[in-house]
Amino acid sequence: MLSHLTVSNYTTVANLELDFSGGMTVITGETGAGKSVVLDALALVAGGRSDSKAVRSGAQRADIHAIFDISRNCEAQSWLKAHDLHDGNDCLLRRVITAEGRSRAYINGQPAPIQNLRNLGAMLIDMHGQHEQQSLLKRDTHRQLLDCYAGAEALAGDVKDAYRRWQTSLADLERRQSQSDEQHAHAQLLEYQLNELHELQLQDGELQQLELQQKRLSNSEAVLQACHQALGLCENDDGNNLLDLCSQAHQLLTPFSSHGKELGEAMDLLASARIQLQEAAYNIQAQIDGQTIDPVELQQVEQRLSSLYQTARKHRVSTDELIGLRDRLQQEFDALQNDEQLLDELQAETDLHCHRYLKLAVELSEQRELAAGKLAGLVNQQLKALNMAGCQFAVKLNPLADDRHGQHGKESVEFLISTIPGQTPQPLNKVASGGELSRISLAIQVITASKSSIPTLVFDEVDVGIGGAVAEVVGQLLRKLSKHSQILCVTHLAQVAAKGHQHLGVRKLARKKSVATELNELRNDDKVNEIARMLGGIQITEQSRAHAQEMLAAS
Repeated sequence: MLSHLTVSNYTTVANLELDFSGGMTVITGETGAGKSVVLDALALVAGGRSDSKAVRSGAQRADIHAIFDISRNCEAQSWLKAHDLHDGNDCLLRRVITAEGRSRAYINGQPAPIQNLRNLGAMLIDMHGQHEQQSLLKRDTHRQLLDCYAGAEALAGDVKDAYRRWQTSLADLERRQSQSDEQHAHAQLLEYQLNELHELQLQDGELQQLELQQKRLSNSEAVLQACHQALGLCENDDGNNLLDLCSQAHQLLTPFSSHGKELGEAMDLLASARIQLQEAAYNIQAQIDGQTIDPVELQQVEQRLSSLYQTARKHRVSTDELIGLRDRLQQEFDALQNDEQLLDELQAETDLHCHRYLKLAVELSEQRELAAGKLAGLVNQQLKALNMAGCQFAVKLNPLADDRHGQHGKESVEFLISTIPGQTPQPLNKVASGGELSRISLAIQVITASKSSIPTLVFDEVDVGIGGAVAEVVGQLLRKLSKHSQILCVTHLAQVAAKGHQHLGVRKLARKKSVATELNELRNDDKVNEIARMLGGIQITEQSRAHAQEMLAAS
């Protein structure tokens, strides 16, 4: 609940510090005194829209602090912990607005985006009044109030979570499916290329062997011819071959072998040369004997090489890279096959999330359907007591189209009202006046208060256009509501003000160059005098004081 508020240089307020208690706090004052200044300041500190005109004339900035006791507000504590802002049982919200129109927000002393302030503020305080922040005009509020009354808030949270999971999975699935046609075409190309490469059956080192074999086979005829010629030079039959010539030279020198050392060495070399010539002739003959010319084998080798070269050119790689290309394409093809399997798994996961969402959404719809009629009936009973007997309140569930599902379920929730008997109920913002809207809100809040998680409810002049016995009923309802939530209420009716546990009086002070608004807590005689003023006007009589004391005693 709200425990303390400090306001500096905001509109007509110079400095203001207020401590708030639980129960019902009423704010009263003469017309134009600035009774709503506290509520407007609270709206700002809870994330409302700022305006440079909010800064007091002559000041550099407006500064608003609000302290909330969150010891029993589990939702707010969880939010603060999730954002690393939790700091015990008190939560400090601060809003600073400069004269230039800039705005800064703080949560527990840490700078924070305005949206974070707004999100947290919605867990701490709910504003109801005749201004732009009337939450009852928002359909989200209608749904939240109905779910609160139905006791379906946890189920609604499960539906939202299931929807988020379903949509995340579905988006991933659709993204992958959008790529599937292109991937399928690519997989077909890879499969064709792989079949072609696998049909080659190319082995490591085969290319080098083929090239050597092709070179050998293509040169075999020239090699054989050269061998015959070389063999003829070594040992032809005309006596003019190398072996015979070498023998003749040796024989010529034999008679003179002792003639000198050099001649003896020459004869040894000739003998050795003859032996080597004989070995050479033997090897050449062996080559000739083993040499075959096979045109068919050469053709086969050349065809194999041509196939390899052609495939390499087709894939724009060298022949040495064909095996590496085949392995890379195989890996890519396997990865695409795995993607197909992943797509099937993702489809199954999406179907599972969809089934869970639909199951929970149907359950939520059933609970809403049961609660809608009951809530409308109870609100209509309260409206009769609030002098709105001619009004007819209804809760409408609008099913979404079959192909449209929302994070909040299979339908939208809308509150309708007719202010004329027999008139078809219409949306609240098209029919209800400001005063009627406040009383409708009051009726709904009284009914749902025991289940509401928002600890502080603010009502701005919910008693506009009523008086007498109805005003007494409004006071009783607010007092009843304060058993479950802290109530802040701006009122101009004594019957309502008398029901407050805490009473704040507002007055406007006119100075030479400025106007100032002051708020003070009223006690004892001051409280009696204020109630008497509200009953009898400016002149406070003993009779009005006695009436005021009677009303306070009755409360």
